[in-house]
Amino acid sequence: MHLHTLDTGLFKLDGGAMFGVVPKSIWHKLNPADDNNMCTWAMRCLLLEHGDRLILVDTGIGDKQDAKFFSHYYLHGEGSLESSIQKAGFSLAEVTDVLLTHLHFDHVGGAVRRQADGSLRPTFTNARYWSNRRHWAWAVQPNARERASFLAENILPLQESGQLHFVEDADNQPFGPEIELITVDGHTEQMMLPLFTAGGTRYLFGADLVPSAAHVPLPYVMGYDMRPLQTLEEKARILGRCADEGITLLLEHDHQRPTCAIERTERGLKAVL
Repeated sequence: MHLHTLDTGLFKLDGGAMFGVVPKSIWHKLNPADDNNMCTWAMRCLLLEHGDRLILVDTGIGDKQDAKFFSHYYLHGEGSLESSIQKAGFSLAEVTDVLLTHLHFDHVGGAVRRQADGSLRPTFTNARYWSNRRHWAWAVQPNARERASFLAENILPLQESGQLHFVEDADNQPFGPEIELITVDGHTEQMMLPLFTAGGTRYLFGADLVPSAAHVPLPYVMGYDMRPLQTLEEKARILGRCADEGITLLLEHDHQRPTCAIERTERGLKAVL
């Protein structure tokens, strides 16, 4: 298997929301905020060459929302999903599968494009899009707290096109045993984290369980998480496995670095940069 990391651009989110109960006097040293308390974050996606399949993991924020929507997130940076795929040597039509860790707008927005006639259609016309039944149900009937993160225009066209599939229908191994899907429920219902080996290195895509290296310490849990205590337990279990088995963590939202290793110390789990 061969791995490409894709830069789909940068955006800003409130530092307090991203670091939860951790005081600003501490997190500000890790990711300095601007005058509006906003910190810069990446929207890093993955492209996996796996046999005759080209698998995209997450799709960034996309470009189909209106200016008012994007004004909240201060999009910047040079990267985009399409240009990064092309830089890796592929076209959109060559993507065979899109694995969506979860359906929040900054992870699924690029999955659907607005056409010239105003219609919304999947960006990757030849791909199967993968979610799971529990998360899909959670997203299409969202709770009031999470509703703003699940946008119908990002999600429903996938089902309407007939390109949506659920991992349960492939015995939970749609990509074969080489890609293990670990599900977690603290951030949102049934988020999927792919674990795989590429170039002799084992990787885990942290998605929003561990969005940056600064979030490795267990108490660093985002204010966005639906079940923060469960996130804490999931981090302890999964990061402990990374430390014990030598698994490298791929960081979706860390704008300073794409990966980190995990080690156990007397003070707990630590990111090795």
